[in-house]
Amino acid sequence: MFDLDKWQEIYTSLKKHKLRTFLTAFGVFWGIFMLIVMLGASKGLENGVMSTLDIAANSVFLWSNKTSEPHKGLKAGRFIKFQNDDVEALYNQIPEIDVVAPRNVLNGANVTRKTKSAGFSVFGDVPEFVKVKKMMIVEGRFVNKKDMEERRKVAVIGEEVQKTLFTKDENPIGQYITIAGIYFQVVGVFRGFGRGEDVMEDAKTIYLPHKTLQTAFNQSNRISWFALLPKPNVPSSLIEKRAKEVLATRHSVAPNDLKAFGSANVEEEVAQIQGLFIGISGFSWLVSIGTIFAGVIGVSNIMLITVKERTKEIGIRKALGATPYSIVSLIIQESVVLTLISGYIGLLVGVGLVEGLNQLLKSTGSESDFFANPEISPVIAFTSLIVLVVSGALAGLVPARKAAMVNPVVALKDE
Repeated sequence: MFDLDKWQEIYTSLKKHKLRTFLTAFGVFWGIFMLIVMLGASKGLENGVMSTLDIAANSVFLWSNKTSEPHKGLKAGRFIKFQNDDVEALYNQIPEIDVVAPRNVLNGANVTRKTKSAGFSVFGDVPEFVKVKKMMIVEGRFVNKKDMEERRKVAVIGEEVQKTLFTKDENPIGQYITIAGIYFQVVGVFRGFGRGEDVMEDAKTIYLPHKTLQTAFNQSNRISWFALLPKPNVPSSLIEKRAKEVLATRHSVAPNDLKAFGSANVEEEVAQIQGLFIGISGFSWLVSIGTIFAGVIGVSNIMLITVKERTKEIGIRKALGATPYSIVSLIIQESVVLTLISGYIGLLVGVGLVEGLNQLLKSTGSESDFFANPEISPVIAFTSLIVLVVSGALAGLVPARKAAMVNPVVALKDE
């Protein structure tokens, strides 16, 4: 039930000592403000790093090396060559696998159109590769199954390739380019995700149907490396391990030959990055909670002084029949109000600063690979408010108990 008199009494008590109230509240304000700013900065760092990830977070890349151990009469130092049949074998023998994307490449291939010429990276990929690599098709389409089956000479080009080989107002779709002297029809233009060097490299990339590249550039039945994706809720480490086992059996590699295959597990790398930011967030909470705790101690001390100053008033209340519960609730309520208001202001100022920085970065285009989109989740804000309420209640608990134990007779004699 709302008690206006009690709220007026709390207001009067806090207003009576303005400087003392301000200095006490500032400790709580600063603790919450630090928490919000540090967590927002931590999220900005995480977003900046994660925004550069232009491939699926659970992808695995697998390539071949030289064997380091003899096996089945074969000498060490033999280079493993992946073949087209390996794709079907991986699908058939690993039920947990979702995508097997064989890849081939022509590094620095000479690409020309009419009088314009430049060197670009040319990859041979399958249609499923778009599940692995994040890209936006700006015009046209990506390679499809029909392109693969018929070994069509079609190409999907990056935006920098378009700018280099075509005029500004020219539509590249349906036009022809030559790669190492072979004509290919442009069927799509794509844009990479992320920022920095990766985006620049994507813009200078050309994708061809995988089987077309193999046939056109004398790479028949040869695969350079694989990009793999597991099915939902399957760890990438499982298909990484199983794929190596399957390929080791097919290519007569010793089971313990760890150097025969190289791999990169993006899921594990992402987990390490996220673990780092969880540690940063934990450190932010630790420092901020320590600051808030110091502020709460200050609130508790001030409430003890308040109880001491109001000893006679409390004694009169008890002599007139006030219950210990009413005395305790009054002191705790005053403590919670002081803590909650100061902390809430710190929360608003912190969120305002983080959001202002976010808008500034977006408006000036200053987001980078290391810092982007700082933000505070509603969960953190709600948790902060709960921390404030609990802290305020704890800060007022000891003074409230002391007030409840005041002897009315002794209090009325107090000067």
